[in-house]
Amino acid sequence: MALEAKMPVRSYLLKIAAAGLIAAGGYAALRPGTKAEVERIDFGAVRTPTEPVYVAELKPASDARIREYRIPIRHERIEIAPGVFYEGWTFGGTVPGPVMRVRQGDLVRVTLVNEAPMAHSIDFHSARIPMNIAFKTIMPGEELQFEFVARDPGAYMVHCGTPPVLMHIMQGMYLAFIVDPKDGWGTEADKEFVLVQSEFYAGPERNGVHLGDWNAAMDKAATHVVFNGRAFQYKQHPLQVDVGDRVRIFVVNAGPSLRSDFHIVGAVFDRVYPDGNPKNVLNSVQTWTIPAGGGAVFETVFEEGASGEGGYAFVTHAFADAEKGAVGLIQVGQPDLVASVGH
Repeated sequence: MALEAKMPVRSYLLKIAAAGLIAAGGYAALRPGTKAEVERIDFGAVRTPTEPVYVAELKPASDARIREYRIPIRHERIEIAPGVFYEGWTFGGTVPGPVMRVRQGDLVRVTLVNEAPMAHSIDFHSARIPMNIAFKTIMPGEELQFEFVARDPGAYMVHCGTPPVLMHIMQGMYLAFIVDPKDGWGTEADKEFVLVQSEFYAGPERNGVHLGDWNAAMDKAATHVVFNGRAFQYKQHPLQVDVGDRVRIFVVNAGPSLRSDFHIVGAVFDRVYPDGNPKNVLNSVQTWTIPAGGGAVFETVFEEGASGEGGYAFVTHAFADAEKGAVGLIQVGQPDLVASVGH
């Protein structure tokens, strides 16, 4: 089906379902031996695992050229540090919300469903589209549909844009949207991960759940700075790779206000893509800063004789923020005493 098709999403989905193309679990499939042209995911039915940690490892994008996503907005209790619970406003029931991965040139169709008790919206940094049409606020019980072509590769932020935007982001309304270049990143990665840095402003408790502290957020006085929604989670459960692996990490800084100075202790980034153009790659980088609302792509090789078997901390090198939770570990091979690694 041509990417330029303008058939209304609802009638389009009905036609697909009638043809028997919607598979169980939310993915589209065609007859055996043929490629799926359409991938449909309902993030109300397919939820990102967060226990014992938010799943950071990525799978490649499918061969589908049309991507249809149903994204429910829900308010849920989330755990932002061991034993610390927070009033979360979420896309798909988790913070961050589910990772969305497409290829350059794919048609992306979004159905946003507000299942929350207040007004919300969504803003794709990757979309070239009138914001008054696609990113408008919808009320409880309403839904919104729009589509765009993913023209620009990169690691992008998606967030709620309903005023005050600071409040909606500090409560957890963000996710990572990855657009792979049409010809790839120029290297073959053995493992890929996504890390979304963000900060929380935990205020008073009510029934065991912390409310957001607006004044602390205005002062940028975060109580927690985290990767993938929970402080220090990857220290106890490191990211696992093998000796010799080329590892690609997509880092998005959801903020809402602090920068991310991304660094891996004991390694040097062979390649950093500050934007989605592989021709703009930087080589031999120690630390790269990502502003709030930005993203970048990092690669390093954990090769024997250099950054080989062992434990490697990944951090924001703004250490006042790292001390609040933005530290994790990469375990290469099967080293001893990974839990004793510093940082």
